[in-house]
Amino acid sequence: MRRFALLGAALCAAPASAAVAAIPEPHRWLSFAVFLGVIAFTLMITYVAARRVRTPADFYTAGGSVSGIVNGWAIAGDYLSAASFLGIAGLVALWGFDGFMYSIGWLVAYVAVLLLIAEPCRNIGKYTLADILAYRNNPRLSRIVGALSVVGISTFYLIAQMVGGGVLIKTLVGIDYEISVLAIGVAMLVYVIFGGMVATTWVQVTKAVLLVLASLLMVVLVWQQYGFFGEFFASVAGDPKVQARVATILGDAARNLTPEQLGQRFLEPGLLFTAPVDQISLGVALVFGTAGLPHILMRFFTVPTVRAARSSVIWAMAIIGGFYVLTLFLGLGAAMKVGAPAILDIDAGGNMAAPLLAQALGGGPDSLLGNFLLAFVAAVAFATIVAVIAGLLLAATSALAHDLYVGVIREGRVSMEAQVRAGRIAAVLFGLFAIILGIVAKGQNVAHMVALAFAVAASANFPCILLTLFWRRCNTAGVIAGMVVGSLTAIGLVLVSPNMTYPEQVRAAARRTLDAAPQELAHIEQELASGDVRRIDAAKRARATLGRSVAQAREDIERLRHQETSLLGLREPLVSLRNPGLISVPLGFLAVIIGSLLYRDPRALAVWDEFYVRQNTGALLGARAGHAPAERHQNRHQNRF
Repeated sequence: MRRFALLGAALCAAPASAAVAAIPEPHRWLSFAVFLGVIAFTLMITYVAARRVRTPADFYTAGGSVSGIVNGWAIAGDYLSAASFLGIAGLVALWGFDGFMYSIGWLVAYVAVLLLIAEPCRNIGKYTLADILAYRNNPRLSRIVGALSVVGISTFYLIAQMVGGGVLIKTLVGIDYEISVLAIGVAMLVYVIFGGMVATTWVQVTKAVLLVLASLLMVVLVWQQYGFFGEFFASVAGDPKVQARVATILGDAARNLTPEQLGQRFLEPGLLFTAPVDQISLGVALVFGTAGLPHILMRFFTVPTVRAARSSVIWAMAIIGGFYVLTLFLGLGAAMKVGAPAILDIDAGGNMAAPLLAQALGGGPDSLLGNFLLAFVAAVAFATIVAVIAGLLLAATSALAHDLYVGVIREGRVSMEAQVRAGRIAAVLFGLFAIILGIVAKGQNVAHMVALAFAVAASANFPCILLTLFWRRCNTAGVIAGMVVGSLTAIGLVLVSPNMTYPEQVRAAARRTLDAAPQELAHIEQELASGDVRRIDAAKRARATLGRSVAQAREDIERLRHQETSLLGLREPLVSLRNPGLISVPLGFLAVIIGSLLYRDPRALAVWDEFYVRQNTGALLGARAGHAPAERHQNRHQNRF
């Protein structure tokens, strides 16, 4: 270990735990100013919206008065999370075409939403996913399992968003992580508690517009330098930074490739996803998981008509699709303009690729314009995180207050004022819970939380919703079986997948980094002595990067010194799939089918004709407030559960 200590001293690099500042200290005030401007604008929206929130319908669904185009922008704002903006651009910048596969999966997902979910959900539901399940199944049991699923998914997604937001603000503004998470949580609570769905909707619309405008601006600036489309991709393949990145990824396999071939490999699949079955499983989870995400489903209850529901999905698909095309150019532009080493210096996950591209396009880290553009893009990313978190909090709040408290505990016997008050209390409690989890998760790899959210939504929510809507024999037993089996299978497979931390593998990778470091340092020292200014600058950056890698490797070895197994006591993954969709989604469907066939539910069959007419035509909406026809069937046919 002594030679590694000497090596670390020779590198003269900052510790791995100390993040490299994206904005230099003299320009740090820009971050404060832009962030405060965005927060002030969204708080003004909340203040105006708060005066319109008087009933539960106002709080949960904006009174069902949102137009199709506004709801389309709000869906886009709800869906285009920080993972979409920062994560995908970073993946494309580091891994080329394979990073774009996430964009394709999320866009195709809305085809399933449009064709299968949007119109029936709007016709059947009132505020929540559980409303759909409870219409023809046992209301009490359906609301319990539906609410638990919504709370679980919201928790998984919230933790990832809170941690990502805290790291973003700490990196850009310099505020401590804990204070950053607290600031995000307070903003989220203000939006939901005072403005409900009205404020959340307009915050999401504002954020979506800013996100699209910022992305368009950066793409136009990138095209001005590298050309349009065909010329642009030729520039990517011929860029030395891109070729060097591919050579690093391929290792020994790159020796027989020309620089042009290396650049072309960046535009082809296979650098990140080397196993096709893993890519298929990811696609299944993205497509079906989107159709089962509770904060997305809630948006269809905010429109006044079926036509508006369809229109909102079409608008959302156009906005989301256009944005995801832009992420390809943002990521490839960052790969050329910034380069993978500089991106990795700031964030090992590549999440700062888009902000760093904005900085580079504006003149670099020493320019006022460059740092202003970086601060603006980062502030938009911050608004993105807060808007998505507000939607998730509202979904969890509706499950706790509307489904569990009003529907199960009080059996619907609650005044309008009490329902709104219950929603706000639930928002405070769950919001504080989310803030605590975000602070506790400091420094943890929470990427598997996003996988969990999509896996549970795809494996539990989607099968239950789809078969409840379109299969006559589906009943309460099937819904409960599907929720339980789908959720447990998805969670269980993620916990034994490569997403988790396996100490032996981490230590082995750290040792490989330490073993290779002396040779890499010797090469860097040769470059420093070359006399070429450009080679010397590149060598200095490489030395700093190597120093952080060495420090991180030593930290990993020390942190895991007394650990031999993962959270579940495993030394290596039991399954190779990072996302369990290919296994858990079919099992979720199978559980619903078997559960429904094994048990008879007279109420589910008796309500089917009414249910079918309503979901296809929107008729019988006068019974929306209390599901009166269905409740009469409940009294006539006592369920066996």
